[in-house]
Order: sequence, then structure tokens, then C-alpha cells
Amino acid sequence: MTVRSLHLLGSPVLRQKAAPVARVDDVVRQLVDDLFETMRAAKGVGLAANQIGVARRVAVVDIGEEDPPPFVLINPVILERSDEIETAEEGCLSIPDIFGDVDRHARVVVEALDRDGQPVRAEAKGYKARAIQHEIDHLDGILFLDHLSAVKRNLLLSKWKKSRKRQKGFLKEVTPEPAGEL
Repeated sequence: MTVRSLHLLGSPVLRQKAAPVARVDDVVRQLVDDLFETMRAAKGVGLAANQIGVARRVAVVDIGEEDPPPFVLINPVILERSDEIETAEEGCLSIPDIFGDVDRHARVVVEALDRDGQPVRAEAKGYKARAIQHEIDHLDGILFLDHLSAVKRNLLLSKWKKSRKRQKGFLKEVTPEPAGEL
């Protein structure tokens, strides 16, 4: 497994609609492993392939609980969305230190392929449903900022630009924390 660099807001791949995966092979399984490794090193709860510069329909979600377990999303499709909408604060590993309140469906039913290429169908509620919707948005080139009002979005974009004033490029190295001593 490899910890990859994160693509930050401004990187064109974040706005790209990811291509479907034709076949789950060792390359795709390695991508899944790298996504989990990078997400955990960056202390996230989800990560889409676009965020590490790979425009393929692959994402992972792990909200840190065993039930539901970590989830692999290859070619995901949301089949059902609840009528109930929940509003909660969201952030994104590709837009560090920027947060906004986003409306999302409280429950979704998603269908995807797992790490072995087997079809899976799962229902998710609450935080996991939010994370799944956020990652599938990434695969469609949509960022959480796109769900905000124009005023709020512009305010956060100004804050982002100010925080990036002296920084160049759109990559962020992710450094895992060293293992503690026993």
C-alpha cells in the first residue's frame, strides 16, 4: 500500500467526471488499498480516486466503526434516496480547513462493485450516507462547495485563496504519523 499525494482545489482532476472501471483487476485493487491508506493517513472518512489524481470511479468510505464496516465503491450508483434531508457541516481532504453546512439525503441505497469485483448493495443512514454521497459527488466532479449558496461559496473560496496565498501547485503530501513506541 502507498500513501499518495492529495489533489487540492484548483487541480483539474477534481472537476473531471471519473471513467467507469471496466474490470476489477490487481491495478484497481491496489488503487483501493492506496485510497484507504491515504485516507487514514490524512485522517479522513472517505476518499475518491479523483482526489489522488486518478479519474476512475473508485472511492472508499470508513467512518471508523465496525458496523457499518469500511466500504469500497467501484462504479457506485445511488438507487434510492430518502425524502428526509439532513444538514450537517462537511469538509474535504482536498480543501483543507474549509467547512460548510451541506444538505444531504438522510438515507441512501447504493449499488457498487467491491474490491473483488462482486456486486454489493447497501443501505446507509446518517453519517455514512453523507460520506457516500460526498464521495460519489467527487466521482462526478462535484465538490461540497457546489451545494452551498453562492454567497457562502464565495466567502469560503476567498478564505481558501487567502490561506493558499504563498503556496504553489495543487498537490499536498500526506505523511502518516509514525507508529508509537511499545
